[in-house]
Amino acid sequence: MLYVLGFYLVYSFIRNRFGSASVGIEHAFNNAKTVIAIERAVGLFHEEGIQDLFVGNRLFMQFWNVFYGTFHFVVTIFAMVFTYRRFPARYPLWRNTLAFTTGLALIGFSLFPLMPPRLLDSCGPYGACAHYGFVDSLAEFGGLWSFDSGAMQKVSNQFAAMPSLHFAWSMWCFLVLYRSVRSPVAKVLVAAYPWLTLFAIMVTANHYWLDAVGGAVILTVGYLLGSALTRHNEARRARRAGAAIVDAERPV
Repeated sequence: MLYVLGFYLVYSFIRNRFGSASVGIEHAFNNAKTVIAIERAVGLFHEEGIQDLFVGNRLFMQFWNVFYGTFHFVVTIFAMVFTYRRFPARYPLWRNTLAFTTGLALIGFSLFPLMPPRLLDSCGPYGACAHYGFVDSLAEFGGLWSFDSGAMQKVSNQFAAMPSLHFAWSMWCFLVLYRSVRSPVAKVLVAAYPWLTLFAIMVTANHYWLDAVGGAVILTVGYLLGSALTRHNEARRARRAGAAIVDAERPV
């Protein structure tokens, strides 16, 4: 709970200081053009084509809107609680990894505000009125929530796209859960979850695939930092335990 509260406070500060509430539309749009230019340079700017294959199916798009808005939190919370209850020895490492990964994402949001694909063709308050062919699937087809609601406008950062925290957290869930579940069906679902998330973030036009690459990078760095912190804490506890034993064995 303290981790969640701490990151919420940091996130709120970054959003109000550097997020969509304060960042200029042109800045976020220029960063989007940079990402698109990189993807085009390597021949992988296909997000609009992927969305175009499915955008005619309203129920299909609504499902992925719900997936994008809910699984991100539900699966991650389940993985945290499951690991804490069933595998407490593993919990500190993965808790620390998640904390560092999320912290690195917040830095990315502040340093590189990025207009997501869904806003490129919009002429709304965050729109650029460009002509890339993307559809804002949440605005067009609906889901369980909306960025236009007052509550979401207060807590959401419209330009928090790079890196993709959705993809980073989904890969974290895979690493945490895959060797912990025993059912073959559960293993298949856990292994598929990051790739389903990757599809969701692109078909709903919330992210570029390069954002997912950024998510994988921060997860890797987060794991390295989390491992280092966990080893440090374990060594410190071992030294304290050794000192306590020595003190107990001293003659009175």
